[in-house]
Amino acid sequence: MTDRLTYDELAVLMKKGAGLTVDPREMENRPGIAFDAFGLDSLGLLGIVGVLENRHGQPLPAEADRCRTPGEFLDLVNNTLMTGA
Repeated sequence: MTDRLTYDELAVLMKKGAGLTVDPREMENRPGIAFDAFGLDSLGLLGIVGVLENRHGQPLPAEADRCRTPGEFLDLVNNTLMTGA
């Protein structure tokens, strides 16, 4: 198992945290589409950030809850997890 966050896992977090059913393949195929196009607002993203921080036992960068797209968010989260920063 990897510590990298995938589109599948992000879709599950969006479902659990914000009640949104999102096709992970759509996010993966269109990573530059804004979160709000999927119905996720800044409060929902903040909740996802909190879940990930608790899961991995480390804080994410302050800008994590300001990411505008799934691709941007996954890049930031995965780069942070890989460096442990």
